[in-house]
Amino acid sequence: MLSCLVLLASAACHDSNAAAPNPSPPKGVTPAKIVVSSAAFAAGAPIPVDYTCDGGNDRSPPLAWSEMPNTAKTIAIVVDDPDAPSGTFTHWIAWNIAPETRTLADGANVAAVSGVTGENDFGRAGYSGPCPPKGKLHHYHFKLFGLDTTLALKTDAKRANLDAAMSSHVVAQGDLVGTFQH
Repeated sequence: MLSCLVLLASAACHDSNAAAPNPSPPKGVTPAKIVVSSAAFAAGAPIPVDYTCDGGNDRSPPLAWSEMPNTAKTIAIVVDDPDAPSGTFTHWIAWNIAPETRTLADGANVAAVSGVTGENDFGRAGYSGPCPPKGKLHHYHFKLFGLDTTLALKTDAKRANLDAAMSSHVVAQGDLVGTFQH
């Protein structure tokens, strides 16, 4: 009986979709602000269906951002939905993107810009678009991080691995929010 209570308590305390703390900058550094935009949708506007699970290809939207500071050696991307019923749900993680990169095309292949893609919360590598349950409006954050290092992560890395590796290395950051609702 006691072992069942311990098991239940540990399960209740662990949520694999819980939001990890935001990756931090190096000590004494205030991250530069990066402006992130998309030709597919405006900040705060609905994400077109082509970039969701309802779209034919469920592909990533085109993204653009302002210049990274000289201290950035790589770029990382995190796309998540903090409105998911079970907690923050990650739709895309990528890292080690070349710092001179300023855009990703529609349906981007981050390997083309030296990037590596990890595993999202759907259990797949790459981008998986918004696919919320029917009902309320969800907000999707397209977060960009300029890092002062190259990350040594395996291709099967998950969001928690990426957040931990980025900690103390964020020299720039930006966020574009789009919405979607079934």
